[in-house]
Amino acid sequence: MDASILQIERPHRNLMTYYMLACLAFPPAFVFLILPAWFRYHTMRYRFSEEGVSMSWGILFRREIIINYARIQDIHLRSNFVERWLGLARILVQTASGNSGAEMSIEGIREFETVRDFLYSKMRGVKDHEHDRSGTTSLSNDELAGVLREIAAEVRALRATLPTAKTSDPHV
Repeated sequence: MDASILQIERPHRNLMTYYMLACLAFPPAFVFLILPAWFRYHTMRYRFSEEGVSMSWGILFRREIIINYARIQDIHLRSNFVERWLGLARILVQTASGNSGAEMSIEGIREFETVRDFLYSKMRGVKDHEHDRSGTTSLSNDELAGVLREIAAEVRALRATLPTAKTSDPHV
């Protein structure tokens, strides 16, 4: 599964069909809307690596977004009626940035559920790996209860060795 996703570099050709249908919704502006959509489709590139995912597009104004798996907070799938008819969906990747919207919108992928699951597994794998590297170990409930009992016994022993102080002030 990972190898097939790591090979995805371009959107599916149905994305251009979707762009054309979206531009046809406004016939008088079709000529002006189709050019940016055509350039976006033909320059759009994806790269899935072991560290993160990147997306780039544009000719005059080149734009590239790179997100490490550790920064991913949430992943959503969104598709309208036409996208579902064409077998497409958008994968919205959200990070902990201050934006209310998605940091990256991966569009034109037919294997959107597989890509979403891949991103979730990478996101969890990175966070689990960081947790393991921090040196902390997870304890079972029984082990945790035993450690807490030992701490409570030591606190009681320390309390018993402290002298009891009698003061003349009744409020202390």
